[in-house]
Amino acid sequence: QVQLVESGGGLVQAGGSLRLSCAVSGIIRMINSMGWYRQAPGQQREFVATFTSAGSTNYADSVKGRFTISRDNAKNTMYLQMNSLKSEDTAVYYCEADLMVAATGFRVWGPGTLVTVSS
Repeated sequence: QVQLVESGGGLVQAGGSLRLSCAVSGIIRMINSMGWYRQAPGQQREFVATFTSAGSTNYADSVKGRFTISRDNAKNTMYLQMNSLKSEDTAVYYCEADLMVAATGFRVWGPGTLVTVSS
């Protein structure tokens, strides 16, 4: 069974930093893409950042220049370094992966980790 588990969330003051991690466990053949999404209270889930299958990165305009996505392929782990945090970054952050198990493709989500930025 493939699972994604996020960690690293917490409470931080505005202007501070946090690093989120997303670990992929289970037997997988290939990860096509991975990304981060977030959902603020009362709002829809929104895109934050992603690695494409070609290895390039994309960011939401709201986080460009402040957030950096990275990954360690050997550990099947993805990271989100968040700097200069703002109160509007408060949300549950989810990691997502588009991956292959044998010959079958799956889109898998983690349970989320809460980030709270106090002003």
